[in-house]
Amino acid sequence: MKAIQLRCQYMKNPLGIENPAPELSWKIQEDSENLFQGAYRILAASTPDILLKDEGDLWDSGKVESDKTYAIKYGGKPLESGGECFWKVMLWDGSGKPGSWSETAYWSAGLLNKSDWKAGWIGYDKPRAQAEKQFKDKNLDYLLVPARLLRKEFTLSKTPRRAVLYASALGNYEMHINGRRVGEDFFAPGWTDYRVRVYYNTYDVTEMLDEGSNAIAGILTGGWYCGYVGGKKNRDHYGKNPRLAAQLAIEYQDGTKETLTTDQSWKTSTGAILESDFLQGETYDARLETVGWDKPGFDDQLWEKPDTSEHPQIKFGSYPAQTVQVYQEIKPVSINQISQGKYILDMGTNFAGFARLKVKAPKGTKITLRFGERLKDDGTLYTDNLREARVIDTYICKGGGPELWQPRFTFHGFQYIELSGYPETCESDTVTGIELTSATPVTGSFECSDTRLNQLYHNICQTQRANFIEVPTDCPQRDERLGWTGDAQAYIRTACLNTDVQAFFRKWLTSLFDAQFENGDIPMVAPEISAWVGGSGGPAWSDAAIICPWALYQVYADKSLLEKHYDAMARFMDYLDRSAPDNLAPKEFHCFGDWLDIDADTPKRLIYTAYTAGNARIMQNIAQILGKDQDAARYGEIYENFKQAFNRAYVSPDGIIKGDSQTCYVLALWFDLVDGEMRGKAAGHLIERIKERNWHLSTGFVGTRDLMHVLTKIGRSDVAYRLLFKDTFPSWLFPVKNGATSIWERWNSWTPEDGFGDTGMNSFSHYTYGSVGQWIFENMVGIKPLKPGYKEFQIRPVITDKLSFVKASYDCIHGRISVDWHRRDQSTTLSVTVPPNTTAWIYVPGESEPYKAGWGEYTYKF
Repeated sequence: MKAIQLRCQYMKNPLGIENPAPELSWKIQEDSENLFQGAYRILAASTPDILLKDEGDLWDSGKVESDKTYAIKYGGKPLESGGECFWKVMLWDGSGKPGSWSETAYWSAGLLNKSDWKAGWIGYDKPRAQAEKQFKDKNLDYLLVPARLLRKEFTLSKTPRRAVLYASALGNYEMHINGRRVGEDFFAPGWTDYRVRVYYNTYDVTEMLDEGSNAIAGILTGGWYCGYVGGKKNRDHYGKNPRLAAQLAIEYQDGTKETLTTDQSWKTSTGAILESDFLQGETYDARLETVGWDKPGFDDQLWEKPDTSEHPQIKFGSYPAQTVQVYQEIKPVSINQISQGKYILDMGTNFAGFARLKVKAPKGTKITLRFGERLKDDGTLYTDNLREARVIDTYICKGGGPELWQPRFTFHGFQYIELSGYPETCESDTVTGIELTSATPVTGSFECSDTRLNQLYHNICQTQRANFIEVPTDCPQRDERLGWTGDAQAYIRTACLNTDVQAFFRKWLTSLFDAQFENGDIPMVAPEISAWVGGSGGPAWSDAAIICPWALYQVYADKSLLEKHYDAMARFMDYLDRSAPDNLAPKEFHCFGDWLDIDADTPKRLIYTAYTAGNARIMQNIAQILGKDQDAARYGEIYENFKQAFNRAYVSPDGIIKGDSQTCYVLALWFDLVDGEMRGKAAGHLIERIKERNWHLSTGFVGTRDLMHVLTKIGRSDVAYRLLFKDTFPSWLFPVKNGATSIWERWNSWTPEDGFGDTGMNSFSHYTYGSVGQWIFENMVGIKPLKPGYKEFQIRPVITDKLSFVKASYDCIHGRISVDWHRRDQSTTLSVTVPPNTTAWIYVPGESEPYKAGWGEYTYKF
């Protein structure tokens, strides 16, 4: 047995870990002769040389009899700030046979004490004042400010053994050392509620420094801190002027140390980035480039001293997740010239990112790139749904040769680009799409015999990547891009199947609970921006505070997350219970309802009651897991109280539920609020509500999440398949049939009869309805967890004669689970791969009992 894919704190070789006892995990290489791990031994050392001797000066766990491979807390000597830890694992199989050591993994500690952070917060406020004057004098639509450049030169008398850069900003930054960019991250240090918390990023820059003269530099912009965020042209949600803070910790071979920090000795100015904003875009005038500004020897005598601020009185910590990075480059699939110097480029898929421009033109040539998700009937760019987001990038040429440019501090959601002012013929390499997303590792794959479903799966994954940029946003294109709670809770289980989002959602949940109100309620978006969408999210939105941690526990066995947020979750649950003394919805409360349903109103009070009952049941389970038996009993009583109230208030003797919409029945059945004969009646009414719409759904954001699962739960997977394969409006395949490359916000975002939907709210990249991906994996493919983390799971595919094959896989925390079923002639073949250290229960159609299976590959014919 051999351990592979070692991770610390849910990431590979992370830097700047602040948890003194981080959680370690690994998977088992799939060439073992034995099915289960019997024991492990972890060695941790301060240098790799010590580890090579099979010794650990930081920790030797000894042989631990356990089959556990995840969430194993480091138990060695505490690391000092900036300390390094190299570690490896040996495994024994179930028969006691030892394996070989794993490859070496690594993590470093962050700045563990407040006193360790010595950097000052510096910026340059004059550009903002100048922009404000111009904004008023010229009556401009947007207040846009140039990026600030900050720099400092220093000398090293000897070559460093190790150098680590810690950098943060109130805003966004990009650091450079000796003319080279530090790291591959975009939009560092990430989005938080800056009134409560800000992160720093950690970089090993040892190879970037030289003995002798050096230069460290940074580009600083407003980003989420003081740029445009949300709608109605709102900016400055957290502050007005951005700040940069960075410190370079240098250690020499002789053990001496030196620290360089941001302070008033730095110099600052502006450069070629005249405008940079997430919603409005970036303007770059290459004629204003300050060549060599980030290298030693640059003449900065005319640059000014920076403005400074005191350290903000907020929480300060190491960035805890995967950063935003480039996912892939995308070439246009078609280029259409619509007039002289103006082109429309189709990138083939609707994604989030920006465009890289290649051009050769005279000095001063102005080239404009506009972005949109769709085209009008006349072939021009459709931008009405962007609302008040400008979404324009502009490049002004310096002349003299080929120029290559891409923005640094903006992103757009788009499939089409309008290129204007281009002086040459637009070629396939003139514009390249750069797709960005938080770098969560891909874990899922899916393919079947129906190309429409394959496109649907592509659309789900594409839309997830487009909206998982720092936080789970609603959409990447218009003047919004917020971390909506309702969208997140509806989609999180599908998200987990597509990529490893454990660290991503852990970070977002910290922002969610940072914004928890004093009364215990939860806001509608996180990070919170009260100037536009403040206040309670209401049922099915605020409930993300309970639903999302529970989802992460089910998928990743993340018990420590439940422990971390239990008190906050309990405060929220107490608020819900306290606000409903009759176990129904309070007289006044906010509720979005079954958002964007199709002419099928579901009573908001019913939604409140159903979701509160569901929350209580989850909290009962969580309390039991954490050994809080009294709490568990109390939450069980709350669930029963709300269940009884639901039946008294909303369920009639004939099983008709008030509102009589598909969602009414879905909620009652999903949360087990109706029993016995009444359950059967409610199930029958649900089928009738679907049948009367000619076997179409009418659910919105709330009902769609659970619709397919409920149909399977009541034994009507045939109806679920009927809905899935529909390609007429409204259905999942209707957008696919009409050329969609992403998931639409509305079922009717576009129809042949009416064209584009409501321009006030019409995103073509909105992942919520992509939640059907969970049903596809758990039922069409058949992979479903029975114990947290898929330690035990079932393979129970629902075979349909509408498909000749389904082939899919999911990399759980133990390894890859794969399922492949093929129908040929009168027989079907089911092939399953079970990862090491797990147990699968494989249900073969037509057989009464499942097969119990450990690691290996299995094939069944029926």
